[in-house]
Amino acid sequence: MQAFLKGTSTQGTRPLKEKGAGTSGEKKQKSVPWVEKYRPKCMEEVAFQEEVVAVLKKTIEGADLPNLLFYGPPGTGKTSTILAAARELYGPELYRQRVLELNASDERGIQVVREKVKRFAQLTVAGHRTDGKPCPPFKIIILDEADSMTNAAQAALRRTMEKESRTTRFCLICNYVSRIIEPLTSRCSKFRFKPLANQVQEERLLEICYKENLKYSKEGIAALVKVSEGDLRKAITFLQSAAQLNTDNEITESAVIEIAGVVPPKMIDNLLKICYKGTFEKLEIAVWNMVDEGYAATQIINQLHEAIIEEELDDKQKSAITEKMAVGG
Repeated sequence: MQAFLKGTSTQGTRPLKEKGAGTSGEKKQKSVPWVEKYRPKCMEEVAFQEEVVAVLKKTIEGADLPNLLFYGPPGTGKTSTILAAARELYGPELYRQRVLELNASDERGIQVVREKVKRFAQLTVAGHRTDGKPCPPFKIIILDEADSMTNAAQAALRRTMEKESRTTRFCLICNYVSRIIEPLTSRCSKFRFKPLANQVQEERLLEICYKENLKYSKEGIAALVKVSEGDLRKAITFLQSAAQLNTDNEITESAVIEIAGVVPPKMIDNLLKICYKGTFEKLEIAVWNMVDEGYAATQIINQLHEAIIEEELDDKQKSAITEKMAVGG
């Protein structure tokens, strides 16, 4: 109730705060999630996708663009790349008029494809860039998370893609290319986005630490890279959470492990030692301790699997253990 009253009081006094516009601006800037704050603004800033960026740059120089299909794991820069390309094509003034972005949170059934998408695709393009650079004679429709669209909605897109090719380009973004129907994939230039290399992630995270004046340990950054598994968005989110959790202290490995919800490596090592040399009673106690700590069973199995692969066992032993784990899973 108190929080609600606070909310109403701040709303009532909002006009008075406008006098100190500078301070409110600073507050706004701080409240932006780091994922958005450090999202690439131009194509040069996109990390680790050199081939995709090189091809897109060439097409942009010729002011022509095919229909695109970006696929790959989450957090690898698919949406950022097309948004950066659109900004370079249209400039900040025309960007909002020329780009329609729909993602999984928007209604994208067959009706929306037939009405909203079709209506936007049929609009003729007009206007010139204020900086004098050539402006392409087409609009871009970005369909993010296109693999969550129904097959009927995807099928309805086919005709629109062909009919409006003179004035509109489509960019489909998905994690699983197999969920996009064949007639759509054949109409697009496909680009696969790779999970980010550890070194590239490390460089980006260190850059953010420097800009945000964060103290960090090498082990902390290494842990961030490991738990994010090539997903830079996840790594940056964990970094921000760790920074907010430890406002005075540095970003340590233990803080990252706590935030990411992974099982501490010592616990996994202890479980393996008991498996090698302990009794069933000891193993049962260790397992129940893990359950009581609230760790997800899938997380434990995944980390055990990684640890077994790195263990000094012969291939036959490893395959026997992993087979049993698969049956248990």
